[in-house]
Amino acid sequence: MRIAVTYENGQIFQHFGRTEQFKVYDVEDGKVIASKVVDTMGSGHGALAGVLNLIEVDVLICGGIGMGAQIALQEAGIKLLGGVSGDADKAIEDYIAGNLNYNPEVRCDHHDHHHGENHACGNHGCGGNHTCEGH
Repeated sequence: MRIAVTYENGQIFQHFGRTEQFKVYDVEDGKVIASKVVDTMGSGHGALAGVLNLIEVDVLICGGIGMGAQIALQEAGIKLLGGVSGDADKAIEDYIAGNLNYNPEVRCDHHDHHHGENHACGNHGCGGNHTCEGH
């Protein structure tokens, strides 16, 4: 099994569509047998599903993720576990042990409303219930 995590400085990056790296783990018999960091080569949002499909990922663990990217992952046959934060390696250990705390209703809905010109929504993390209200 191959699992990817949106990745930045050892942590799960909180906005799927803006991630610059994935950490990819190969798991066999309940153990990580290999891992590597993969650059997204400038791809963003829905195109990232293609990157994951190309490197034959089975499962994605991430923070926030928009509906378009969720659909692209579903179409690629990649299982999504979103709304996860913290240490990437720990999340993989928890997933293998069957203890990963994730949000099956995860969304990053800041694409669905208007921001002022200078607002950079992706800079403050996009957890499961993020709405950007008040910006």
